[in-house]
Amino acid sequence: MSRSLVIKATAGVDAPERCSQAFTVAAVGVASGVDVSLWLTGESAWFALPGRAAEFVLAESSPLADLLDAVLAGGRVTLCTQCAARRAIGPDDVLAGVRIAGAAVFVSEVLAEGAQGLVY
Repeated sequence: MSRSLVIKATAGVDAPERCSQAFTVAAVGVASGVDVSLWLTGESAWFALPGRAAEFVLAESSPLADLLDAVLAGGRVTLCTQCAARRAIGPDDVLAGVRIAGAAVFVSEVLAEGAQGLVY
C-alpha cells in the first residue's frame, strides 16, 4: 500500500506561520517521494494566482513561491471551488497546474486507502 498526503491550507497572510507550515510540509512530502495533494482554501486561495506566493514573506521560512513550485512540479495543487467563487477566481486566472475542485474530490482523496489528511 502506498501512502499519500492530503494537506488543506486554510491560512494565508492572515496567519503566516500556519500558512508556511502547510506549504513546507507539502514540499517536504514531495521531496520525500510521497504522493502529495495540497488544497488551497480560505485565505490561501489567493496563492493560486500568479505572483501572489512571491509577495508572501515570513522570516526564517523558505520562500512560499519556491515551496508552491515544488508541489506543482511533483504533486497536485487544488483550489477549492467555493473559495475560488467567493474571490471571483476562475480557471483562466490560476497558475498552470492548479485545478479547481470541490468537497467531493477532497473527500475522495482524504478517504483513499493509505491517505493521511492534515489541515493547517
